[in-house]
Amino acid sequence: MAVLPCQNRETSDNGLFPHKLFELGFSQCNLFQLADDQDLKRKPDALFIYGVQGGVLDGLASSDTVFFEDKEHEIFVGAIPNRPEFGYFGYLKKMVLTLHNSIIMKGNNMPFHGAMVKILLQGNKEATILMMGDTGAGKSETLEAFRVLGEKHIRELTIIADDMGSIELDEKGVPIGYGTEIGAFLRLDDLQPGYAYGHLDRSIIMNPNQVNARIIIPVTKFDTVIQGHKIDYILYANNYEEIDADHPVIERFSSAETALETFRAGAVMSKGTTTSSGLVHTYFANIFGPPEYRDRHEEITKRYFESFFRNNVYVGQMRTRLGISGHESTGPREAALALLKIIGVTE
Repeated sequence: MAVLPCQNRETSDNGLFPHKLFELGFSQCNLFQLADDQDLKRKPDALFIYGVQGGVLDGLASSDTVFFEDKEHEIFVGAIPNRPEFGYFGYLKKMVLTLHNSIIMKGNNMPFHGAMVKILLQGNKEATILMMGDTGAGKSETLEAFRVLGEKHIRELTIIADDMGSIELDEKGVPIGYGTEIGAFLRLDDLQPGYAYGHLDRSIIMNPNQVNARIIIPVTKFDTVIQGHKIDYILYANNYEEIDADHPVIERFSSAETALETFRAGAVMSKGTTTSSGLVHTYFANIFGPPEYRDRHEEITKRYFESFFRNNVYVGQMRTRLGISGHESTGPREAALALLKIIGVTE
């Protein structure tokens, strides 16, 4: 994929890169693997133009951002205008991921919005866990609590995907997971106190004095992201329901149809990290590609979820309660404890 900055009057001395792009563009180096010389010799699968001058995109789409599949030339194109309201890292990151997900679906594979980790426990027991869910659902927060609480039981915890990834079925129909980013784009408020300072030497911190302050930090290696890992657990991150006798911290689904209802609804209690508020629903908790190709995505997910159950993958939902006031820390912690118990860690 190629990401191009647009030239404008606020350029550097060489006239190529707009000053507005420096902070956002360079920050991507903490998030995505840089292309090497061999990559640059290939025809890109997608082209993303960030910072298009005013008026160029007028009339091309109902929204201010443009997404297009050029079937004739077999390439996807995305573009975002050069306006102050788009001067946020999320616009740069998410358009890249939208293009990625569209390419994945074109290959009849399944993209996901979620976090995936591979855990090596004492005694050489392994488990690869995928947690799907929308922004603020508690995926990264639960993983961080999991790492801290299970420290004496975990020999190694490897992040495969922090925010977005994909699943393929191997020749035997077994689900194999891949990531996209080598870094994480996290909310400072949701991390343990002092976490950012412990990684200050390799972190990029954005708007630290404002709501939705963020940190961009490398968390894994590219070889790990693209290696492919057999998935053992798939959990929907539910941040809005309280826990009781009928609603355990982690609940296993009995069938692909039941699971699809929850994943398809994509419910999440918004934490104010976007323009949404309250309980909102997003198709598969992923607005980055699946809504544009909903029919194709439906066919893919039906086939994949049937494969999950056929291969005895643990498919369920995990109640992190991150969206419920007063449970911002205790919710992910209890979810992490329940997850440790499910994968076989006992005191």
